[in-house]
Amino acid sequence: MTTDTSAPQAAEEGELKRVLGPRLLLLFIVGDILGAGIYAVTGEMALEVGGIVWVPFLVAFAVATLTAFSYLELVTSHPQAAGAALYAHKAFGVHFVTFLVAFAVICSGITSASTSANLLATNLLAGLQGSGWDGAPQSSTAVTAVAVGFMVLLAAINLRGVGESVKFNVVLTLIEVAALVIVIAIGFTVIGRGDADMSRLVVFESGSERGIFLAVTVATAIAFFAMVGFEDSVNMVEETQDPERTFPRIMLTGLGIAVVFYVLVAISVIAVIPEGQIADVVDQEGKVLLNVVEIGAPDLPIGEIFPYLTVIAVANTALINMLMASRLLYGLAKQDVLPRSLAKVLPVRRTPWAGIAFSTVLALALIVAVTFLAETSVITALSGTTALLLLCVFAVVNIACIVLRRDPRSRHGFTAPTAVPYVAAVACLFLAGPWARDREDWIQYQVAAGMLAVGVVLWALTWATNRGVRAKKTGFRDIEHLDH
Repeated sequence: MTTDTSAPQAAEEGELKRVLGPRLLLLFIVGDILGAGIYAVTGEMALEVGGIVWVPFLVAFAVATLTAFSYLELVTSHPQAAGAALYAHKAFGVHFVTFLVAFAVICSGITSASTSANLLATNLLAGLQGSGWDGAPQSSTAVTAVAVGFMVLLAAINLRGVGESVKFNVVLTLIEVAALVIVIAIGFTVIGRGDADMSRLVVFESGSERGIFLAVTVATAIAFFAMVGFEDSVNMVEETQDPERTFPRIMLTGLGIAVVFYVLVAISVIAVIPEGQIADVVDQEGKVLLNVVEIGAPDLPIGEIFPYLTVIAVANTALINMLMASRLLYGLAKQDVLPRSLAKVLPVRRTPWAGIAFSTVLALALIVAVTFLAETSVITALSGTTALLLLCVFAVVNIACIVLRRDPRSRHGFTAPTAVPYVAAVACLFLAGPWARDREDWIQYQVAAGMLAVGVVLWALTWATNRGVRAKKTGFRDIEHLDH
């Protein structure tokens, strides 16, 4: 797709239909934020800060909200569905920087899907055991095998073609919310019976030797995985009715609803799980909320159903992430900044099989490598890497917002308070630093660097091919339609 043909193509294809009103957009945003995150991080956060586990959720919410202000200023000024890469390109105009931002978003989708795959495997095997299959394997090898099998299944679904339906997302969002409501209801039932020690909610207790500031910082970096997802909604801007008015209030409302759920779930975890048992529960990777259900309501059959609700919630997250990753790979290949072979599609179904295959292989290698090489848990390593990549992307977006403010032509629509992008950029970079992670979690930097290195190698091969064979420069020709 070249610049001189994009206008005729746009006229031929027409604009996207604006089908999203405020309610559907709100459900989309809430559904995108809720999902795998709360299942993956709550236990690790409790180990880090004890009963005040709700505090890091609020801090992560504050940082995410500040960044959301920058996204809102940019999306109402540049209402095209290309997200962070578009904003970086508008601000800096450096093609390689734009590529790194886009590839970091792809990598975050793959690591997030890999996290979801491990969570799904853990809860599925626990559900099978709870349903009467006493021989259901629970070892790390079995979890890895199920996670790998799930990723292959996702690839098969993507190859067949998945029509992204807003109504389907609504159903899955309601299931996600129902699972969290069960946890909250059980937690507050325990509190209502007087069986919970509410004084624990204000007690700081860390498994490390850190003081409260650094401990909350580490827990906030962990919690950030649960707050991401709101940024995906900017890709729906061309399908949203009256986006300049709708986006600001709906995005901020969605973040607010999510953090209310998270704080209530955090309170329920502390209320239900007895003091001194958090570490034992966290050792059962990915089962913290399941333990709340089993301990808080042992006489009800909810414990047999809950693992499958979790499976649905995290499966939806993984599917959306892998769809996004394969589509962006296809878009980058069409732009000739990645090898053209990654833009190949199936002749009948027209699905990007090369992008799907590449992202799936990368995810499988990631799951296996982290399982056997990481000193920390697989879920912690992968969820942390997702948060790390997106914190870096968010820092770039905040800086892009600052730069683009100098251009009066781009100043219309929503305007964030003057200091917000500055504070948000500093906060994101601070949470991305090594002081915000345990030493054994520094593998997140290795995973992120390794995945980005794959992208850089592919960029270099494409640059050499474009220069030596095609006699052309390597760069984006139509950044506003990156995912087409």
